[in-house]
Amino acid sequence: MQKCGRQDKQVPGDEIKDETLKSAYSAGMERLRQSGVPEADLDAWYLLEYVTGISRSSYYMEPDRKMSVWQRARYEECLSRREQRIPLQHITGEQEFMGLTFLVDENVLIPRQDTEILVEQALEILKTETLPQCDGKTLFLDMCTGSGCILLSVLHYAGRMGKRVEGTGSDLSEKALDIAKQNAGALGIRAEFICGDLFANIRGKYSMILSNPPYIRSSDIDALQEEVRLHDPREALDGKEDGLYFYRRITDEAREYLLPGGCLIFEIGYDQAEDVSALMNSAGYTEIRVKKDLAGLDRVVCGRYS
Repeated sequence: MQKCGRQDKQVPGDEIKDETLKSAYSAGMERLRQSGVPEADLDAWYLLEYVTGISRSSYYMEPDRKMSVWQRARYEECLSRREQRIPLQHITGEQEFMGLTFLVDENVLIPRQDTEILVEQALEILKTETLPQCDGKTLFLDMCTGSGCILLSVLHYAGRMGKRVEGTGSDLSEKALDIAKQNAGALGIRAEFICGDLFANIRGKYSMILSNPPYIRSSDIDALQEEVRLHDPREALDGKEDGLYFYRRITDEAREYLLPGGCLIFEIGYDQAEDVSALMNSAGYTEIRVKKDLAGLDRVVCGRYS
């Protein structure tokens, strides 16, 4: 993945005359607006922050600080890539999720705030309800793990709660798993990662299975934002004809990999709660619940299997 770099030190004498942080930021905002980039002002700022390492407070204290030739060139490069609708996160190579920083590239879905609802629901169940354990540990399986953001966030915060936990992430993409492993290392979290088609290479049983599977209807993908349809991996988006293909498979197959009384938790599309709940009910899951996101839309479905 090509990234724009950040300058760690400035070479004496390489400032551009009259090229200040303020003027560069203003020009950057205008360029992105003219190119139709959503939230152009925010993206222009994030790129300036990424290239120069400056904070908001420092910027407001010294808006007329001169930029170096290196910084200006890198900022121009980053703006050019964003004008092409390359996602901001692919330019900087990272995205914050659940207060943690995750490496991302074109091989994984960019972690999104909506998915935090899934993590929060898993942690709430872990905190307030009884889950089956194995050797005194709560075992998590994250199906379609991608960057590992769901699994690693759950393990991180469960550890802070003093829980004894272990986790496994599974994905069909070796390249995605490479990113997940890098994220685990960067965060100092121990986790196992397995490559395979859903449960194909999974062994053992788990206290909780989590998944944000591909759920976009195939016919709807071409209508998504350019940043998504052109730069997110299609196999991480495409839920086949009706968007429910992976929910059917995971709901059915997960029963063999859950400890008695274990939980299955899905992220869903805003209009899929009824269908996914019905699939889980037909497969014998109980205590089926739907959790809404901050916009009031259905976002998570969970249930238990005995």
